[in-house]
Amino acid sequence: MNIKSKLTVIVPCYNEKKTIVKIISLIRKQKLNIQLIVVDDFSDDGTRELLKKLIKKSEKLILHKRNLGKGAAVRSAQKYIKGKIVIIQDADLEYSPKDYIRLIKPILIKKTNIVYGSRVLNKDRYFNNSFSSAFRVFANHVLTIISNIINNQNLTDAHTCYKVLKSEIFNKIKLKESGFSFCPEVTTKISLLNEKIIEVPITYNGRTYDEGKKINFYDGLIALKTLIKYRFF
Repeated sequence: MNIKSKLTVIVPCYNEKKTIVKIISLIRKQKLNIQLIVVDDFSDDGTRELLKKLIKKSEKLILHKRNLGKGAAVRSAQKYIKGKIVIIQDADLEYSPKDYIRLIKPILIKKTNIVYGSRVLNKDRYFNNSFSSAFRVFANHVLTIISNIINNQNLTDAHTCYKVLKSEIFNKIKLKESGFSFCPEVTTKISLLNEKIIEVPITYNGRTYDEGKKINFYDGLIALKTLIKYRFF
C-alpha cells in the first residue's frame, strides 16, 4: 500500500450549514487519492441544499429520509467504500484534514491496521478555559479509562472522531449503533478482533454548544452502556 492508494473519507453530516463548504474544500485540497462520501442525516437548516450543489458526480452523496444519527450515517456509507483506508471525518471544523497524512502513515508503513487521532496527545490544542470544554475533557478522560479497562487497551482518546482503519478491517465490523455510541462500539469491536490501535497527535479546535456542539452528558451514559453491551453481551 502506498500514498497513491485510494483513501475513503466518510463525512456524516447533520445541520452543518456554516461549516460544510469549508470542510469539503479542505478535504479536496489534500494531496491524496480521495473517495469522498458525504451522508446528510436529514438536515433541515439548508445543509442538504448546499450539498446537492456542492458534491461532484465523482463523489458520493447519501441523503437520509429521516434523522437517524452518526452511526447510522457511517453505516449507510460502509457499502460504498472503495479505498484501502477509511477515515471518519466530522462535518464541523473541530478536526483538520491536514492531519490525514500523519494519520495514515502508520498504516502505509504496515506498523498497524488502525490509527486513532488523539486530541489528548496535543494538549495545547485540546484544553481551554471554558467550563463546558473542561467538563467534556474530564468526561472523555473518564470514559477512555473505562474503555481501556473493559477492552484491555491503552488509549488516551478513545472517543476521538478520527478513527482510521484499513477497509478490510472496517468491513469486518458489523455496525449496529445509530447515534454517537458508534464510537465506543467500534473501539470495543476492534478489541474483540485483537487488533492494535496506534494513536497519533492531531490538531483540534473544539467548539461550544452555542456554536453547534451536539454531544452531551446523556451521550456519555449511552457510551458507557455501549462499552459494556458489546464486550460482555
